Amino acid sequence: MTPDGVGGGPRDGRSPTVVLAVDSGGSGLRVALAAHPRPDAPGGPVREEAETSAAPVPLGAPLTSREPVRTGPRGISARHLLDQLLPMARRLMAEAGAERLGAVAVGAAGLTTLGDELRDELPAALERELGVRRLALAADAVTAYAGALGARSGAVIAAGTGMIAIGTDLTSWRRADGWGHLLGDCGGGAWIGRAGLEAALRAFDGRPGGSAALLARAREVFGPMPELPGLLYPRTDRAAVLASFAPEVADRAGSDPVAGDILRSAARQMAESAAAVCPAGGEPRLALTGGLFNLGAALLGPLDEELAGRLPHALRVPAAGDPLDGALRIAADLAGGRLTLPPDGRMLSVVTEKAVQGGL
Repeated sequence: MTPDGVGGGPRDGRSPTVVLAVDSGGSGLRVALAAHPRPDAPGGPVREEAETSAAPVPLGAPLTSREPVRTGPRGISARHLLDQLLPMARRLMAEAGAERLGAVAVGAAGLTTLGDELRDELPAALERELGVRRLALAADAVTAYAGALGARSGAVIAAGTGMIAIGTDLTSWRRADGWGHLLGDCGGGAWIGRAGLEAALRAFDGRPGGSAALLARAREVFGPMPELPGLLYPRTDRAAVLASFAPEVADRAGSDPVAGDILRSAARQMAESAAAVCPAGGEPRLALTGGLFNLGAALLGPLDEELAGRLPHALRVPAAGDPLDGALRIAADLAGGRLTLPPDGRMLSVVTEKAVQGGL
């Protein structure tokens, strides 16, 4: 086994560890390479808190694939992920002069319920193709958490098209919601957009709870209301279509009472999920991550009020990074033997060299 290293750099055990991170979601793959200096290297990071570690240093810009990984009878397709990942990984390694990888972390949407094939096939495949001996497979909620808070006790609300809250006391994980737009994701983008379209249809019908403002905008975006079910129901991307109407609701929240009520209800739903997962003791951190929070004050104002009331002991902090940053941090900590986030059979599983050689 060759030492960890980059190009012709030092081979005395003190060279940077090169790690690879993957963020697989509904819009495709993002892949990044980074170096993380060893703690004992000259000028290496000094850890000021036991729960923190230095952020890995990116090596070049991430590469992106706009094709979401397919699912099959056994869940997320390992072959389709590898078909996209391997060329990007080899390109990044070649451009950085990286001889080998200290660790890889793959964060994948749907891993918790659809990850059996990835867990069965990726360790051996990545060892065979890239020489990977340390691999972390994580749900995208876990990489979102690691990107936002690192290895600290707390809770994260991750909201985009969907919504999930995840928390840990560093001994186990807790999650709330994240059940998809048909069964949950309460407060997420699809939820807000659906509620806005329902208010538009109520106004169209003349039922209580309708919004003339949202009806007018829905007609501009989607056309005649009687045609809306036929346009929406057959689409495989209907969650994204619903979420596309969420900014329209937010834009009218200040002037339209119905739209304002929808945003306040979304904030309440998110805060309830956060309260269900946030550690009760100590001073846990609480962060928000995801594109939905770009809706601005119409959502963040009521959410701040809800969180202050339900989680007064939590310390609100800005998210340090996104899910790809989280995957990089997990990979770097795994390579350095410092991964303190709790393992979990479905949310965060770690495969080491012995497990790979044993045929996992």
